[in-house]
Amino acid sequence: MERGRFISVEGIEGVGKSTNIDVLVQCIEQAGHKVLTTREPGGTPFAEDIREILMNRGDEPIPEIAELLLMFAARSFNVNNVILPALEAGTWVVCDRFTDSSRAYQGGGRGIPMETIDHVADWVHGDTWPDLTILLDAPVEVGMERAGKRSEPDRFEQERHDFFQRVRECYLQIAANEPERVVVLDTTRSLEAVRADVAMIAKQLLSN
Repeated sequence: MERGRFISVEGIEGVGKSTNIDVLVQCIEQAGHKVLTTREPGGTPFAEDIREILMNRGDEPIPEIAELLLMFAARSFNVNNVILPALEAGTWVVCDRFTDSSRAYQGGGRGIPMETIDHVADWVHGDTWPDLTILLDAPVEVGMERAGKRSEPDRFEQERHDFFQRVRECYLQIAANEPERVVVLDTTRSLEAVRADVAMIAKQLLSN
């Protein structure tokens, strides 16, 4: 059986990941492939429990290294219990965030050395990396304005502008370093234009 393809969708808050994931999944399903969607942190019952800890604005502070390790603990559940079994069964997987988020948020945002993050990534999921990553990009002020209209901010969304500026810059640097894997889409354009680009990217991947 042919192995499924693994696609991740990345970006700061408010760039429209959920909407564009729907377009991506629809394109893949129309081509006759089974698709599984998952998210990070999360994707399994235990990983969703970890997500609650990470997103909760509780009284106890979460040290930066604990945040990183919790992210990768949740990722370990998701990779081993959801993503890998699906790929091996021939199912395509679309994941809302993956290790690039840890690089951008805990690396770019928090300042944890990239070598540390990549070492943990290698330990947790080895060579299981997305075949394609779609980075949905927008200026921080645009993303945060959109995100603010959705719901009460979680622990990450209440960070300051300069934090998200570092996150965005790190994402763009990842894309510059790995252009064969990461495709950047400008989401300040109309929703229709972005959706059309997502559909085109999906068709290109399907034709390979």
